[in-house]
Amino acid sequence: MEDFHMWATFAIIAVAIVAYVTEKTPIEITGVGVVVAFLLLFQLFPYPNPDGSGLFGAEELLAGFANPALFTILALLVIGQGLFQTGALDGLAQRIGHWGGGRNNATLAAVLIVTGILSAFMNNTPVVVLMLPVLGAVAMRARQSPSKVMIPLSFVSILGGMTTLIGSSTNLLVAGQASDMGQPAITFFDFTGIGVILAVIGGIYAVFVLPRLLPARATMLQEVGGGQGKQFIAQIPIGYDNPLVGSKAVAGMFPALKGMTVVMVQRGDHPYLPPFEDVELQAGDIIVVAATRSVLTDALKGTKALFSADPVGSIDEGEDDAAPPADGPIMLAEAVVAPGSRLIGRTIEMSALRSMTGCIVLGIQRQSRMIRMRMSDIRLEAGDVLLVSGSRSQVEGLRLSRDVILLEWSAAEVPLTERAGRALAIFLAVVAVSASGLLPIATAAITGALALVPAGCLNIRQAARAFDRRIYVLIGSSLAMAAPLEVTGGARFIAEEVVALLNGQSPAVIMSALFLLIAIMTNFLSNNATAVLFTPIAISTAMQIGVDPFPFIVTVILAANCSFATPIGYQTNLLVMTPGHYRFADFVKVGTPLVLLIWLAYSIIGPWYYGF
Repeated sequence: MEDFHMWATFAIIAVAIVAYVTEKTPIEITGVGVVVAFLLLFQLFPYPNPDGSGLFGAEELLAGFANPALFTILALLVIGQGLFQTGALDGLAQRIGHWGGGRNNATLAAVLIVTGILSAFMNNTPVVVLMLPVLGAVAMRARQSPSKVMIPLSFVSILGGMTTLIGSSTNLLVAGQASDMGQPAITFFDFTGIGVILAVIGGIYAVFVLPRLLPARATMLQEVGGGQGKQFIAQIPIGYDNPLVGSKAVAGMFPALKGMTVVMVQRGDHPYLPPFEDVELQAGDIIVVAATRSVLTDALKGTKALFSADPVGSIDEGEDDAAPPADGPIMLAEAVVAPGSRLIGRTIEMSALRSMTGCIVLGIQRQSRMIRMRMSDIRLEAGDVLLVSGSRSQVEGLRLSRDVILLEWSAAEVPLTERAGRALAIFLAVVAVSASGLLPIATAAITGALALVPAGCLNIRQAARAFDRRIYVLIGSSLAMAAPLEVTGGARFIAEEVVALLNGQSPAVIMSALFLLIAIMTNFLSNNATAVLFTPIAISTAMQIGVDPFPFIVTVILAANCSFATPIGYQTNLLVMTPGHYRFADFVKVGTPLVLLIWLAYSIIGPWYYGF
């Protein structure tokens, strides 16, 4: 009967892997289906726990859904949302942008290399938590899809973590277990030499090859027209306290207006057109610019905003339009002037759009031609795209309008930069206390996520949006797969059968095969569980063939860290899954070659390094 449970477990896991990779059914459905299959298996055919504590069943299978690692990841996603919502790391991203000498690819590579170095001396998870929002902001400024860089971030952190004793909890676990079995204590840099060689080989692949293999997957906002290339015509009225006062054109461009193309400067009745020779901006000027939505959003941020939320009406109406709406933060959205709209042929001020909807028009985008006039003088046409701002209720109220068509999913909140300091302080506190060991990372992350709400960095709706049900189900179901694999003896069966097949082979061949087996298993079991399983097997195998066990212990450490081929293989893979908009198959596609590359490199270099 024991063999029945083991082989049934193998069958369920095989079906699950095929379903995850093909994604013919949603990940959530597959995950829940796996759990249900195991629940039915052990309910209909009872199986005793190896420790004699009763029957293996629902309590053990569902324990993964209350796993601290699961809630750690969810809490870290909330913290990341808080940093994004407040724009807390925009400044850091700008400074990092200079590392590559203005070259976007060099900047992204520099961030990834720094991540790998930090991971050698810190636990991987806090490092990825620290660099994830920074890399996201750098990628956005470099006009690079997040899906091109998030998996490389996770992979370089794992590679860096395999170079020192404290780089990964797996390393410490193997060292401790080996010591308990009578082996000499492993010190900080005992396997750094071979670890660095493999990390450099894998790092070259992760930094320079991986981004070319990964899809440029757009966010929902980019897909519906919030992309980076679409230009809006906007106007910036220059008040006496505007930071642009005194700015001069250099080679026809105004350096203070980064990312914007100045179309015209209106001074009284006199318009200045390019190349703006000897033009110095003065209070009372109106600047007409062409800029993307992201650039205009940046111009609205902070205490040094270039213009307020009402660039059209603030001069004429004399209202305090810089203040955010009373019922929440400012939101930006895009709306199309509908055919037959009453707005056609009217200017923004004549349309009375603000009095009817409460929304303010920040920019106009017209497909057919570039407009060279003040935005307030433009007469609207059917098909014009309006960039509007307002409170959530005001923007959502546009759905009821027959004059404009709100582009669904285009609404996004302007970052609350005045709360950026609070969000950054909470984030750094979480990283510091978890990296130093003062608090477990689960406790620190959940506390930090909660603190963001009373600090005003997030509201409940924004925090809830950060949760990804795919992550929740994927982690819970993967732990439900690992538990019966260990309890029924399936994992040990695989290990012992492979070792038996290698009987009589040279130490180099055995070490290579052991590495490959562990590297495969670590992508389906947790890396710690794989390490615990194979450490005694590796030591006993070395003793049987009469060689020093230390190279085999290092083999377990390095191979157990090769969690590249599945998102469930390592916690950092799950952390980047949501920001990178990845699917299960993405990890299989780009992670499997890295596992094979590290294995081949170790198979060639390892025996030479250890003198086999």
